[in-house]
Amino acid sequence: MQSYDFLPVRHSETVLAELMIPSYANFGGKIHGGLILSLMDKVAYVCATKHASAYCVTASIDTVDFRQPVEVGELVTLMASVNYVGASSMVVGIRVVSENVKLHTIKHTNTSYFTMVAIDDDHKPLKVPGLILENEEQVRRFAEGKRRKELKIQHKEVVKEVLHSTGSDKSFLELERCKISF
Repeated sequence: MQSYDFLPVRHSETVLAELMIPSYANFGGKIHGGLILSLMDKVAYVCATKHASAYCVTASIDTVDFRQPVEVGELVTLMASVNYVGASSMVVGIRVVSENVKLHTIKHTNTSYFTMVAIDDDHKPLKVPGLILENEEQVRRFAEGKRRKELKIQHKEVVKEVLHSTGSDKSFLELERCKISF
């Protein structure tokens, strides 16, 4: 295994495509969101592992919005790239599109960001190579990844503060659609 200090984004870019079959459908006839999430996790793992040259685990997933449903018979393509790297973590950006292969129509169904962490054989975080940014889009994505990381830290602090604030929970819920029965 050769070690590198920096690798270009293209080194680990990964594309995964899969045909959506009837057994992937839910009761509404659409593809299960959980299946799409599983495919996203798989492509994030491959992309991160290619960059780190090490086993990687999913540390967190930013918001996943299901923009449009995926139909049985469509070809789902997931495109992943390492957008940002920290010491042992990587933010993998994933774009999911679904193609009706008969009509040649393509729709964007999901975008998400997975934070993956490289670990060694003792399950300790492992230093990952830096990124060589070769165009403005990659610079933008790296900067967004850094900003997203900073916002995530701020968000955790705010949530902790709000959830542990003092005050009456009952009065806080007065105008909500709930009944307190004790």
